Parts: sequence; structure tokens; C-alpha cells
Amino acid sequence: MKLYRITPLLLFLLMSFLAKAQNKSSQNAFAFKVKEPIQLDGLLDEPFWTDAEGWNGSFMQYFPSDTSRADMDTRVKIGFDENNLYIAAIMENNGPRKYVSTSLRRDYRGEQNDGISFVFDTFNDKTNAFQFGVNPYGVQREALLANGGTRSEDLNLAWDNKWYAEAKILENQWQVEVIIPLSTLRFNEGAQNWNVNFYRIDSHKGERSTWAPIPRNFPIISTAFLQKLIFEEPLKKNSANISLIPYTAAGTSKNFLEGTQEPLSPSFGGDAKVGIGPAMNLDLTFNPDFSQVEVDQQVTNLDRFEIFFPERRQFFLENGDLFESFGHPRARPFFSRRIGVDIDSATGQNVQSKILYGARVSGKINENWRIGAMNMQTATDESAGVVGKNFSVFALQKKVFTRSNVGLIFVDRESLALDEYRQVFNPTAYNRLLGADYNLNSADGKWTGKAFYHRTFEYEKKESPYALNAYILFSDIHWRWSFSFQDIGPDFNPVVGFVPRVNYRRINPDVAYLFYPNSKTINRHGPKLELERFWNDEIGQTDRDINFGYLVRFNSLSELEITQKNRYIYLFRNFDPTRTGGEQLLAGTDYSNQTVQIQYKSNPRNTFNIDLDFEAGEYYTGNFARLTSQMGVRMGYIANISMNFNYARIRLPEPQKDADLVLVGPRIDLTVSKKIFWTTFIQYNNQIDNLNINTRLQWRYAPVSDFFLVYTDNYFPGDFMPKQRSLVLKLNYWLNL
Repeated sequence: MKLYRITPLLLFLLMSFLAKAQNKSSQNAFAFKVKEPIQLDGLLDEPFWTDAEGWNGSFMQYFPSDTSRADMDTRVKIGFDENNLYIAAIMENNGPRKYVSTSLRRDYRGEQNDGISFVFDTFNDKTNAFQFGVNPYGVQREALLANGGTRSEDLNLAWDNKWYAEAKILENQWQVEVIIPLSTLRFNEGAQNWNVNFYRIDSHKGERSTWAPIPRNFPIISTAFLQKLIFEEPLKKNSANISLIPYTAAGTSKNFLEGTQEPLSPSFGGDAKVGIGPAMNLDLTFNPDFSQVEVDQQVTNLDRFEIFFPERRQFFLENGDLFESFGHPRARPFFSRRIGVDIDSATGQNVQSKILYGARVSGKINENWRIGAMNMQTATDESAGVVGKNFSVFALQKKVFTRSNVGLIFVDRESLALDEYRQVFNPTAYNRLLGADYNLNSADGKWTGKAFYHRTFEYEKKESPYALNAYILFSDIHWRWSFSFQDIGPDFNPVVGFVPRVNYRRINPDVAYLFYPNSKTINRHGPKLELERFWNDEIGQTDRDINFGYLVRFNSLSELEITQKNRYIYLFRNFDPTRTGGEQLLAGTDYSNQTVQIQYKSNPRNTFNIDLDFEAGEYYTGNFARLTSQMGVRMGYIANISMNFNYARIRLPEPQKDADLVLVGPRIDLTVSKKIFWTTFIQYNNQIDNLNINTRLQWRYAPVSDFFLVYTDNYFPGDFMPKQRSLVLKLNYWLNL
């Protein structure tokens, strides 16, 4: 039997063995019944808070070290009643100070912000959790944590829900008071314990600390180290747990290229969230409108394949990991942006295609089983020659061992056909996928991995419509190594997924080692070696990368990484290296290139900060130099001005042409208060010959209820001739029944 056929099986058996490793708990937190009313004002003067019993302290340092108590004390206390969860936190300092808040906008992110965060794993799986955070100025953030919090992408701040917080800054401390309605959370009724952790970011000292200790080689959002939160009484849910989110909108647009115009016209629709028991949720949407969602930040694409942009639309987010985490970044069986999103070829922007309705059931059946089912219907546009499509997704996941799980996914896209009287399903235009995944998360967090097998089904039978993958990662305080094997068949075609390329096998081992010097300047440093190789049966080797890098992270939170890259590419189809419509390199040719990459991130707590990525060297038949940078200036918490700048200088011999690709994206983010925000984002991209202006005014007039005014304009950058222009007004309201 060939090696590439037995490799996934061996890795799967190894994953199953490693998943049984156990992790010992060392402390518990307690939540006590609140019998007196609590007024939300941040003062903590109620008897429940003034009682010295029940406070959770003794935070451990996470950064810059993880072996000592935190320099600044932090204490958290939790209470509950029939309707709410109550939290108080006191963050002590050694004197008055100025706190860092990059913005007054909800959902701040970044290690430069002062803040306290509370993580609740309500089903005790140490894999998925709710996170709530507050900074010294009372700015809130809420997020969903998925997949064990092993990557920064596992923290989804786009999720919104109703909860309340107030903060007070005192002479030697700041403190917060929080009320979270139990209807905001999902949990098993009658449960008497959850998993929990709290972490604090202290920008003045550059210290991050956690209540349940987390080794510093793991992300601070890791759920592997959560400890028990024990309630004085079993929890109950007394509210109906129904939310209605209606909206009304009006918009007008003009397409200068086609000479068409849409007059200002109103639209109506909305969402509903219905709790099905304490742990399941039914999401409904009718005529949804996502015009207020921020535009994607463009990048200069020098790759041969499609670029991935993450989902931002609220309807798809809660329990989104249950659908989206199947597969691999290179082979996603389901990608929600395939529903109701198209690319405008004239502007390079993502634009809406009309969704008529959608329904989704998702959540926990019990502590071991999760389920998700979704159906969406898009509209027919006869003028554009587009027929409506129906999308169905079903996902089932079962917890195994301590933190691992197995899952099944089924995806179905049905196309409609037009006859003389009505629309009917076209029996020959379906696309379906069936797949199984195993996700490894060991109890101690050191071992993670994934194995899956997916297969697509279409009207015409295909010989190799499959994708399989086996991946394992080990990480401890010094060593980090991984091994990945992937096999994507030439006929694998998940049209509702994201698969940039097919017909390849890929092997990707890497190893890294970190040193932790006793230094006031350098926090950690170390080398990394990585191999990535692609091949198939017809051609043999098509791509190979051998990269050697060295990382230095400083105690100031700045980083420097230098990587030497050795790349081999075989072109299996014609390709223009500039992606600007120039002379193409011919299929069947191959190229070996060497480059050097330097990446630097400055201290994010500084008023001015910069993120640089520079790479230069050989490029196909010539050479190139590429600079990607993001510079930012923070004016307190009122204004953030940033500049994204991408420049690629490509020099190729004839008959190919040289290119200077420029992408400039200034962004101005004004937060007048915690309720009024104004963002203007300009993107000039000469690779797609477009200048885009997007300005958005948001007024949060009530909790999770907003008024939006969004103006978008697209021009040809050479002569500023307009392409498309639109204006949208939208009002939504979150009503709890």
C-alpha cells in the first residue's frame, strides 16, 4: 500500500490515543444566589458586593512570564438569580494612571487595550464558550469562542447580543459591574456548574494575567485551562427567550457603466431568534439586508488562486463554527458567503444577491451532542439570467474523550428551473457534499489535530470527487511541530464551499523551538523550519516551499521575524504573474525562486504603531519587491487613523511586462461616544483599476439596535470617472419578548 494512503490512518490512530490525556483542575469559582436588587452603576455598594466572601483573586501572570503572581491584583465575584448573571470585578493599580482604549466602539480587540474578560463554557466541553469583556471606560465586547481557542480566528467578535455593563475609574483601581440575562446564554436547565476563566490586560505594565493559569505558549483565549464555576443552586430559565429584530431600509444606486439607476425605494424584513429549550436556538430571517456590513479590506493578489474573506453577517454567526469549522482552510465544505454574495467584476467588491428567507436550528442537544440545520432560498433575477437556488446544510457533532469530537456534515445546493407557469427544481443541477471530521483537542492542550473525508455528488458521476486530510500539532513551552497530509481529488467540487484548487496531494511538516531568555528586552525567540510540497499523478511535483525563519518577540509586545524562502512552482495552466491582463507564462513551464521576508510589528500600546511585511527576491522569470504595511495613529479613544499600503514592484523580461501594483487604504474611525460611530474607508487598487469610498455612520440608539447611513462610491482612478454609487439608510431594533 502506498505511503500517502496509510498516512491519514496512522495519524488518526495517534490522535485517538493522544485525546485521552488528562488535565487536572486546581481551583474552583463559586456563584452565589443574589437576594437583594442590584443597581447597575459600577459602584459595587450593594451588600452582595461588599461581602468579602466569594471573591476570586490570585491571578497568575500570563505575559511577560507565566511563573509568578500578577503584579497588580484583580478580583472577580459572580452572582445569579432567576433571570440574570451578575459579575463584579476590581482591577487594582499602584496609583492613578491613564488607561488605553483604542476606541469607544463596541467589540474592541487587541492586547493594547486595558480590559477585563469573562469566559463561560456553559456545556463543560472546554471547546466552545461565550466571552464578555469591559474596558475602564465601560466599552463592552462580546464574542463566541470555538475550536478550543487554539487560534486568534477562533474568537468571533462579530456576534452581538443583549447584556449590560458599567465601569468606574477610581484613584487606585477601576471596577466594573455586569448584568448578563440568562436568556442571552445557552446552557442546560438545571445545570449547577460551568467552566470559567477571567483574564485582564494591563496596558500600563504590559502585563496580562489570568485567574486559571495558562502557559504562555498557548493563546490567552485557550479553553483547555478553564476551571469549574459552581452555582449555589441549579440554574433555571424563566423568560420566553424570543427576540425579534425587524428592520426597515431605503436605498438608491446608480450604475454609470450600464446606464441604469434604481430610485430610492424602501424595503422591510427582519430576523427572529427563538430559544428551543435552554440550549437550542432557532434563527429565522426574512428578506435580510446586510448593507451595513463593512466592506472587505482588499489585498494585492499575486497568487494563482482565489482569496478567502471571512463571514461578517450576523445571521450566520451564532454556532457558526458548527457549520464552518468542517474541513481545512484549503478545502472548506461549507462557506456561508457563497449564499447571497457575488463579486462585482467592475469594482472587485462583494455585493449582495437577494436572499428571500432563511431558517437555522443550532445548539446543544446535551453536553455531548451538537446539531445544526439550515435552509436558505435566494431569488431569481431574470434580467441577469440568474435562477434562484436553495441551500441546505445539516451538521452533527459528538464530543469524544475529554475535548475532542467527531462530526458529520451534509450540504445540498439545488437550482431552480423556469417553466411557463412556475419555478421548479432542476433535477440535473444539484450539488451535494457528505463528509465526516474528527477533531483532536487533548485535555492538556498540547495536542491538536484533524482528520476528515469529504465527497461531492453531482448529476454527472465523477471518478475522484473526494477530499481527505490528516493533521496533527504538538505544542509545549519550547517545541512546536506539526505534520499535515492532504489529498484533494480532481473532481472534488463543493460549490457551496471554498476550495481554491483541486487535484493535488500536499505534505506539510514544520518544527519550531523557542528560547525564553532572562532579559528585560526580549521575551522569547527561536527558529522555525517548514516544508510544503504539492504533487499529483499527472505532473508530479507542482509546488514546493522550504522556509527557514527566526522569530523574536519583545517584552514591549513588538515582534520581528525574518524568513528565507525557497520556492518551486510548476504552471499547470497559463498565468499572468501580475494578474493585470498582461502576457501570460505558458503552462508546462516551471520556476525556482528565492526570496527573503521581513515582518515587524511595533508596540501596539504606542500612540503611533506600524505593522510591516517586506519580501524581495526572484519572481518567476524576473524579480519583485513587495511591501505591505499598516500604520495607525490613535488620538485617545476619539479617533483612530490608519493607512493600509501595499506596493509590489514586479520586473519581468519580455514578452512579459513590468508592473507596479499599488493598493492604498486610508481609514478614519471616529467614536463620538459609546453610541455614535463614523467610519470612512478609502481603497485605491490599480490591480483592478478601482477607487472605492465607503463611509458609514452608526447610531446605537438602544442596546443592539442601530441606525445606519452608508454611502459607497466607485471610480476609475485615472480620470475619476464614476462606476457605481449607492446610498443606504437602515434602522433595526432588537426586541426581547
